[in-house]
Amino acid sequence: MIRQSKATAIGFCAIILWSSIVGLIKEVSHSFGATAGAAMIYTTASIFLFFTIKWKPLAEFSKKYLIFGALLMVSYELCLALSIGYSQNSRQAIEVGMVNYLWPTFTMIAAVLFTSKKANWLILPGILISMLGIVWVLGGEQGFNVSEMMSNIEKNPLSYGLAFLGALLWAGYCVVTIRISNGANGITFFFMITAAVLWIKYLFLFDQSSMDFSFSSITYLLLAGCAMGFGYAAWNIGIMHGNVTVLAGASYFTPVLSSLLSSFLLSASLGLSFWQGALLVCTGSILCWLSTKKSLKKE
Repeated sequence: MIRQSKATAIGFCAIILWSSIVGLIKEVSHSFGATAGAAMIYTTASIFLFFTIKWKPLAEFSKKYLIFGALLMVSYELCLALSIGYSQNSRQAIEVGMVNYLWPTFTMIAAVLFTSKKANWLILPGILISMLGIVWVLGGEQGFNVSEMMSNIEKNPLSYGLAFLGALLWAGYCVVTIRISNGANGITFFFMITAAVLWIKYLFLFDQSSMDFSFSSITYLLLAGCAMGFGYAAWNIGIMHGNVTVLAGASYFTPVLSSLLSSFLLSASLGLSFWQGALLVCTGSILCWLSTKKSLKKE
């Protein structure tokens, strides 16, 4: 049995690994293209997962979980990887990543709407603050500027749209799988499907682009695959054996940590208004989370 403190530390490693994903996906897409790069990342991650979480026979999973879990997870991963890969520059990649981090807020909304979980009044300001944070981030150096935000989105609606859709899909996955997974974890199988879909898209849907194999590109590929694969493996250990409350609270600061690591990896300069928006997204997510915790304590 893993000691709780050690398991919690491993869970923190997962948060750090996931926080590096945006920058690493963008670096890999620079060398291999959006689709091929993502396919190579998920292929590498699947290999890492196979040897860490290991393979579990599909017969041990419920059919509902395999169907709906795969549909939601694969769709989410496609949206995540391609939204970042299709971004036009480093700053935009980080902004797209921030839009994807609306998923904690959406998860709480979905949990309240579609499960027995209840929330108090804090969920309303939480939702509003999260959305305000995105407007602030996409408003550029002017901060809260709706017209500037719309102008930025119009420059690349595909990336921003995929990131927003991904946030909704992940919220759906979190809520649905809790009810139908029976504690099972099909992440290895889901990642294999994701890799296969991306390779099919690359090979047969005229999305082929040149590949630049070099020491640095292969290094970034291995790091991205490691961050994806080991991130899920480490999180699985953390939530099973560690302090779930501490890990859940820490995970809500992932947008800030992700932006920090991404700005370093991509050599992107982020102004004060961006960090203000990132903090607003985190604050809104935390308020949504607290709204459900408070209500539970009163029952």
